[in-house]
Amino acid sequence: MHTPPLKWAGGKRWLIPHLAPLWQPYSHLRLVEPFCGGLGVALSLNPARALLNDINPHLINLYQWMQKGIPHIGLSQADNDEATFYAKRDQLNNAIRQNNAKTAESAVLFYYLNRTCYNGLCRFNRKGLFNVPFGAYKHIPYMTEAEFAGYKPVFARWQFTCGDFASLQIADDDFLYIDPPYDVPFTSYAKEDFTWDDQRRLVSWLSDYKNPMVVSNQATPRMIKLYEGAGFEITYLSAPRRISNNGDRTPAQEMLAYKNIAVQLTPSAGRQLSLFEG
Repeated sequence: MHTPPLKWAGGKRWLIPHLAPLWQPYSHLRLVEPFCGGLGVALSLNPARALLNDINPHLINLYQWMQKGIPHIGLSQADNDEATFYAKRDQLNNAIRQNNAKTAESAVLFYYLNRTCYNGLCRFNRKGLFNVPFGAYKHIPYMTEAEFAGYKPVFARWQFTCGDFASLQIADDDFLYIDPPYDVPFTSYAKEDFTWDDQRRLVSWLSDYKNPMVVSNQATPRMIKLYEGAGFEITYLSAPRRISNNGDRTPAQEMLAYKNIAVQLTPSAGRQLSLFEG
């Protein structure tokens, strides 16, 4: 099993022990992820077929080049340098300004910035430019060309697309795993925000399908109400905090909402949501 190639805020590998029992009866189906992010779920479940989508074009460009084979990587510890970082950030942003960021070179630049920037954040401003600062890590294990090539046979089985979730063509033999931006103030990991209206639009879109589906999100009162109102079963989990500016690693209350699923999970005892609902 391959580990995700990127450092990704909100990665879901911790969720696999909870998600795998829901997926297992349907593992012959195509896995569809409208918000594939860092690929923690797809690489862990390892489906034979997958449709993996994301709104972030630089993320999908990297995966598509990994699928084809990136001709040259050429990163070393000498690149873990502040001046080099900002030069490479400018290089990617110039390619974005010139509408020329779908190249193999831009794919490598995006990978480099992700591994080298502060906390592995992926953040773009309103102009679509990458604006995360240097991370100042002592050592970064950049992947070699051989390590990148190891993903090629896995990615060859999967389809990568970039666009809004509603643009996806869902088939009867699809299993949907949905991990939208969380119900938190920061939602600008692509140029466009993901608003509360988008959250409601997503649930409305999902309601058009009878496919087995699982949704993960932060267990805020309005998010719980939204999915309960759409007929989802919900179980509650304590999630590890992966990124924090103030050092807080208190477990975050999260929810796993599922529908049209044969397996039933045991709900968390007593819900324990008074701290959110007060």
